[in-house]
Amino acid sequence: MEEKSPKPPPLTVVGKRPKNVPHPPRKLGSAGEVLWNRIQADYQIEDVGGVELLMQACEAADRTQTLAAIIDADGARIITKAGPNDHPCLKHELAARAFLVRTLTRLGVTEEPLKTIGRPTRPLGWTPDDY
Repeated sequence: MEEKSPKPPPLTVVGKRPKNVPHPPRKLGSAGEVLWNRIQADYQIEDVGGVELLMQACEAADRTQTLAAIIDADGARIITKAGPNDHPCLKHELAARAFLVRTLTRLGVTEEPLKTIGRPTRPLGWTPDDY
C-alpha cells in the first residue's frame, strides 16, 4: 500500500513588503510600491533627500505604468483629421521613463562594479619562477 505524501506547504503571495522596509511617505500605485520595496530592501535609504528622490522615482514609475496602459489601449498611432499620428502620451511616457532612470542614477542604486575586486590569479611581469 502506498503511503500518503506529506501535505505541501501553503502557498504565499509574492510581492509583499520585505521585512524591515520602511513605508513610503505617500501613497503609491502598484509599480511605485514594488520599486520602493525592492530598492529599500537592497539599499535601506533613510536620509530625507534620498527618501524624497526615491519617492519621486516611484511616483514616476506609477505615471509611466498609467501612460503605458493608455497607449496600449489606444494604440501607439491614432487617427486624426490630419491622418495617422503618434499617440500624444508617447512623449510623456518617454519623459517619465527618462526622469525615473536619471533619478535612480542620482540615488546611486544603478551602479554596480563591472568586475569583482581582487588580486589577479597570476603575477604580472617577470618573476623568479620564470627562470
